[in-house]
Amino acid sequence: MKIPELVALLLYFVVLLAIGISFYFKDRKAGGGEKTYFLGDRNMNGWVSAFSAGASDMSAWVLMGLPGAIYLSGIGQVWIAVGLLIGTILAWVFVAPRLRRFSIAAEDSITVPQFLTNRFKTKRKGILLASAIVFMVAYCIYAASSISACGTLFNTVLGMDPMIAMVIATVVIVIYTFLGGYNAVCWTDFFQGLIMLIALMLAPILALAMMKSSVFTAPADPIPANFFNVYSSGKSDWNSWRDIISGLGWGLGYFGMPHILIRYFSVRNEKEMNKSRVIGCTWIFIILSAASIVGLLGRKFFGTMLQTTGKQDLVFIQMIRDVFAWIGSNTGLVTLFVFLAGVLLSAILAASMSTADSQLLASSSAFVSDIYRPFIRKNAGDREMMWAGRLIMVLIAVVAFVIASSPDCGGIMALVSCAWGAFGAAFGPVILLALFWKRFNYNGALAGIIAGFAVDIVWYLKLSSATGVYEIVPGFLAGLIVAVIVTLITKAPEAEVQELFDNANKKTE
Repeated sequence: MKIPELVALLLYFVVLLAIGISFYFKDRKAGGGEKTYFLGDRNMNGWVSAFSAGASDMSAWVLMGLPGAIYLSGIGQVWIAVGLLIGTILAWVFVAPRLRRFSIAAEDSITVPQFLTNRFKTKRKGILLASAIVFMVAYCIYAASSISACGTLFNTVLGMDPMIAMVIATVVIVIYTFLGGYNAVCWTDFFQGLIMLIALMLAPILALAMMKSSVFTAPADPIPANFFNVYSSGKSDWNSWRDIISGLGWGLGYFGMPHILIRYFSVRNEKEMNKSRVIGCTWIFIILSAASIVGLLGRKFFGTMLQTTGKQDLVFIQMIRDVFAWIGSNTGLVTLFVFLAGVLLSAILAASMSTADSQLLASSSAFVSDIYRPFIRKNAGDREMMWAGRLIMVLIAVVAFVIASSPDCGGIMALVSCAWGAFGAAFGPVILLALFWKRFNYNGALAGIIAGFAVDIVWYLKLSSATGVYEIVPGFLAGLIVAVIVTLITKAPEAEVQELFDNANKKTE
């Protein structure tokens, strides 16, 4: 265990807690209510919204899973990153501005299920119930991946028992989200996004500098023949095409990811939305490109050393530690640079925690807005709603911790892909149709959510391994087809619903 690294990581925790506490007292003094706690009063500026959307999306997978996969099998593993980049750009350009305007026109909706219900001007609660089931299942799994990543980081870097590390991370995430709500989550995500950006940009640059120095000895291991072949991942051509389809399919998740869509709700105005779009797309491009470069460079930096020990997911961690140790030894400032390495390694914590806090807040806001008030306490006030949300947040965090601590959880990547697929298949087609199809109706939306989620789960359990196709692809297609068919065979929406559609798509700011 390196004490300077430990100090850096602990200071990171302290900063997060300080942000949560400061927003708690700030919002309390201003008399903020439910809308403040769960949506920041729709007053987020472009920079914070963009970085928060990106950081809440890019979990520890982008710092561990992606570089590790490319280090192990080559550039053929980059298709997930390509799919995510395309999905991000399409979501920011076509979905974000329209969804923000529509959520305001639809009775100032603050959650995705609430928007889908208000979009059709109905009191029916089928979508709320169906969404609640998807939220509870997927968010418990998703948050578990972030908690698991924190345990892996502390175990690898500090030798700490992963169970203790997961407890510490869970407690910190719950405290600052519990206290500060949406404002705390967005501002911590903003700083976490900056850390991730700096760390991923510095790692390959410094590694290249070290490789050109006299102290570096290049590994004798040869680079595999197809390592730089974008169409090859060491499999047959058919399997490669399935990898490409599945990788690109990850981009579909952006249209249905509640904790990302909520970021679009909260942007202050159209001007800030335009700013967010540019910043968000640029951020994700740099992050994914740098992570891919770390994986490629790692092969020449380490050879097969990490592969033979089964630690390919640690390529980013080991690269940071090695280059900063080299800089420290050359400058005589070993302690300082070990501390700085700890600061950059906190990028993994940033990736994990920025995803977990967003998931906890989105799930708790959906519960109180879509279940608690409509079904349990119809006259609940803002204060009661906030405390109900906080309690459900703690409950989901506990369940997520139990999942993460299970030896059968499948690891970070397996948990992320499972939850990502469920959200993308259930909500992605419905969100797109709700925003772009005037004829779309409530029956189609409900049927689409159910069909997409059901097919995604069945494919994951029964067909994913056999076909090699990521379950989000058939799930998304099933949700889209069923939603369209049910809409066409049922009654068209009322005139007032179609009028809402027209009004919502007019630029007013």
